[in-house]
Amino acid sequence: MSYLFTSESVSEGHPDKVADQISDAVLDALLAQDPDSRVACETFVTTGLTVVGGEVTTKGYINIQEIVREVINRIGYTKAEYMFDGNSCGVLSAIHSQSRDIAMGVDTGGAGDQGMMFGYATNETPEYMPASLVFSHRLVKRLADIRKNEPNLMPYLRPDSKSQVTVEYDGHELKRVHTVVVSTQHDPDVKQETIRKDVIAHVINQVIPGNMMDDSVIIHVNPTGNFEIGGPHGDTGLTGRKIIVDTYGGKAPHGGGAFSGKDPSKVDRSAAYAARHVAKNIVAAELADECTVQVAYAIGVAKPVSINVTTHGTGKIADEDLEQIVKDHVDLTPRGIITRLDLKRPIYQATAAYGHFGRDEFSWEKLDLVPIFKKAAEKMMVSA
Repeated sequence: MSYLFTSESVSEGHPDKVADQISDAVLDALLAQDPDSRVACETFVTTGLTVVGGEVTTKGYINIQEIVREVINRIGYTKAEYMFDGNSCGVLSAIHSQSRDIAMGVDTGGAGDQGMMFGYATNETPEYMPASLVFSHRLVKRLADIRKNEPNLMPYLRPDSKSQVTVEYDGHELKRVHTVVVSTQHDPDVKQETIRKDVIAHVINQVIPGNMMDDSVIIHVNPTGNFEIGGPHGDTGLTGRKIIVDTYGGKAPHGGGAFSGKDPSKVDRSAAYAARHVAKNIVAAELADECTVQVAYAIGVAKPVSINVTTHGTGKIADEDLEQIVKDHVDLTPRGIITRLDLKRPIYQATAAYGHFGRDEFSWEKLDLVPIFKKAAEKMMVSA
């Protein structure tokens, strides 16, 4: 059966991603001074203004103004004509301490909140991620790389951009790219024909493998016409509004909690990373072609209230057997996750653009569970 599937991504200059990066920069700065910092930081950005709020308990001290301005300038909002730039925008801080009621449960090793988290993996790409999302991330990352490192190639680029890729499947087999959409912010007085030609030559053709493209591929570049007004001036940005871009591009469920600005005591973040770690290692161990893992927690309780493994009909052993392997060999308590994945480090700003998964620099992408899962599965198959 042939069908289409679509995912999108946004660049580091998208207003919501600006907010995510600021929230995670605040988190990193606090973890660098006090690894036990409790942080729930939200950021709002709009024309000429950044507002940072939330709950923080820490022994460290940070300068919110300096952090915000450094992030905005690094992204590329450095000109007054953007109506939002790191040197002149207003910065307001409204941060207070964490609720004592929440702290009581976390201090004893329990989960910081109730909720369910999902992890996913597929063997259709080397990253063990959906191809539509991998390509979408690469497109906007390529635009940012050109803007920062090869400015003469497309000198009119501005920081805000979006992408969308539709791929075609035949059953579980990835066949081809069907449609590519790229929208990039640009300077005035550049022709749309120039942008289209450059995006195809320098971005799309450099990112999407030739064997995935054919003569019938549909390409839309800046389909609404001009995209001069963008970033926080064109649309307000808020932490946590791009959760599907952050995760699996719609290929897997999402538990509802965003990641950025949250320290690892929040299972919204840490357990989602742990679920990805488990799912990726199941697929990498060749125990399934595709895997979704769900874990759920009660506030103040350490052990998950449930663990579910689904292989979508691709498992080499029964899903309930995989669940038992996970329960036997992986500590999914908040403390166990934090220790195993070494999450009390200032590593989070890097996650806040181009996806939290499918990037080898993160500990939850390690394949260290593969030999454990293989051995446990072999024992089950022998005993059966």
